[in-house]
Amino acid sequence: MIEIQNVSKSFGEIKAVDEVSATVGEGHVFGLVGTNGAGKSTLMRLMAGVLKPDQGRVVVDGEPVYDNPGSKAKIFYLSDDQYFFKNVTAREMLRLYAAYYPGFDGEKWTRLMDKLGLDLGRKVNTFSKGMKKQLSVICGICANTKYLLCDETFDGLDPVMRQAVKAIFVREMEERGLTPVIASHNLRELEDICECVGLLHKGGILFEKDLDDMKLNIHKLQCIVSGEEMLRQLRECLEVLTLERRGSLCALTVRGSREEIEGTMDKISPIFYEMLPLSLEEIFISETEVKGYDIKSLIL
Repeated sequence: MIEIQNVSKSFGEIKAVDEVSATVGEGHVFGLVGTNGAGKSTLMRLMAGVLKPDQGRVVVDGEPVYDNPGSKAKIFYLSDDQYFFKNVTAREMLRLYAAYYPGFDGEKWTRLMDKLGLDLGRKVNTFSKGMKKQLSVICGICANTKYLLCDETFDGLDPVMRQAVKAIFVREMEERGLTPVIASHNLRELEDICECVGLLHKGGILFEKDLDDMKLNIHKLQCIVSGEEMLRQLRECLEVLTLERRGSLCALTVRGSREEIEGTMDKISPIFYEMLPLSLEEIFISETEVKGYDIKSLIL
């Protein structure tokens, strides 16, 4: 288990992470989402022990991760900004990681490289962006660490390769209990694979929840109201996160259980209403709008 305990990190006057606390359980895919500049990459580096917190600490299986080789050995960090030594070949990358990670599986590495059609003798700096991503993922998987931190790992991969990587993650979770932590802007990608989600905004965490529970507690409504009085009742009786109105047609995002919302709507009795499925992207927009990150104010 990775525990992030009241962690803050600043760079000069910029507070990248502000008193964040979260828990990453074992054997689950944890998704980390957030607005641009929310601090996702900084938090990932703190989790990997690359950066030292200004305040708080990150604990891996009960031990601090920073300046602790034992804890760091349990983590493989896939940075969004990939770095490879100049003129190194893929085969030389194998030797490098095998020297650093005692449990590195060279046979699996060779097999996956062959399946993905990556040339072991080719210099990595001649690989395309997507090929470099594939190589990084293969190295991360074959290091056989307990935790795999992925910062925008799916960015640059084609649709077929994204599905292949997800399948590899699932297999590794089933076979050896891998725990992936995935930071991404692509919420649809996370929705397919993540079980728990943490939402960062302006360096702070808005929530950390099980994805299924989160969807059960936020709903989208469409309804036709008969007048201003009914609209007022909706605002007063429901915990409305967002509301858009076009004449008598209203679209609302509402917090609460389905049963509570349906009971309230039946009492108010609008001309028509229906509850619609809500995507992770819509939940993200609703939650950040509550905190003042309004998409409408960004459109000129």
